[in-house]
Amino acid sequence: MTLSETNSPWLTHDGALTGLRVLDLSRILSGPFCTMVLADLGADVIKVENVRGGDDTRFWGPPFQGDSAAYFHSVNRNKRGIAVDLKDPQCRDLVAELAREADVVVENFRPGAAARLGLGYEQVAQTNPGVVYVSISGYGQTGPLATEPGYDAIAQAVSGMMSITGEADGPPVRFGVAGADLAAGMWACIGLLAALRAKDRTGEGQWVDVSLLDGQISWLSYVAGGHFVSGEEPPRYGSAHPTIVPYQAFPTGDGHLMVAVGNDSLWRRFAPVVGLGDLVDDPRFATNPDRVRNRGELLPLIEAALAARAARDWAKMLADAGVPTGPINTVGQALAHPQVLAREMVATVEHPSAGAITMVGSPLKLSRTATAIRTAPPELGQHTDEVLTGLGFPTAELTALRAAGAVR
Repeated sequence: MTLSETNSPWLTHDGALTGLRVLDLSRILSGPFCTMVLADLGADVIKVENVRGGDDTRFWGPPFQGDSAAYFHSVNRNKRGIAVDLKDPQCRDLVAELAREADVVVENFRPGAAARLGLGYEQVAQTNPGVVYVSISGYGQTGPLATEPGYDAIAQAVSGMMSITGEADGPPVRFGVAGADLAAGMWACIGLLAALRAKDRTGEGQWVDVSLLDGQISWLSYVAGGHFVSGEEPPRYGSAHPTIVPYQAFPTGDGHLMVAVGNDSLWRRFAPVVGLGDLVDDPRFATNPDRVRNRGELLPLIEAALAARAARDWAKMLADAGVPTGPINTVGQALAHPQVLAREMVATVEHPSAGAITMVGSPLKLSRTATAIRTAPPELGQHTDEVLTGLGFPTAELTALRAAGAVR
């Protein structure tokens, strides 16, 4: 069977990845985030969900919009959704046929689980040798922890990322969002796009193996570099920077202000504006290494100076002097920010049962092949008939599978 072309909005958008067909076997966050990016860029993403309830995040609420949680809606737009029972042999064969027709397959099961369903890389590559097959897992496909389940918070903990996050005198904390999951989804996008570029040259597909832990280790970047040189364990600095001062949030007369004095030129602009001009050439603070060494003396002076005015007053004064600063917005304030709105980072799409759904837009701005939010996140099984009949599966057999509870 061959998946027929249609004039559906998933195939007609002139995006950078229009014509790319992606089979999305993933759920929760890392895989769906990856495939949403591809879908925003024009790929035809077919999301496969469990017939009994679907993606777990449909129930990760409140808040709910229609029958599903806002969490699910946040990472599943622009996709076609089918709901099947992968324990049913006929349904497995149908999904295997979809894999044979796909350019990319994305899964985030525990290692070995996809293979037990007949949908592992080796099995898919037998009938589709050019496939780019992406596996996202907690620890990767190799190593002593490969078969362990993967969770965002655990990856943040094991990677050391939590040990450097939080206030110096407080406990370690995780990111305010699921950073390990989101990072893995982004790494998966980079890896699969690189694999597609390699396929353009060689005609060969390959297996892209991404782990939450690896992604977090990569994010240690300059912190790891400092540890390799010094052998010391990096402490927690809260909002501050370990090697730049002043570069952190400071209390002001009515809230906190983020200050980013990234070099000595900025320091010479910053200090006079806040009334500390006499410190510009003070040998304790004249250069950034001096300020880092003497941060304990400098920071209280800055805090005392900034307490005299409101955060937004300081932000304007410092911005006028060319010093990077910004008030710390709430999420609501950030989403309503004029710059955010001007960049179309808030979008609304109409959902068949939930009505208008507002969501975060795409950060990718391409001058010729723009991203687009074409369709709302699918309801469970919304496109099962469309996809499977497009594959050539007989309507009568589809009706029988539905009656047996194997598809929805």
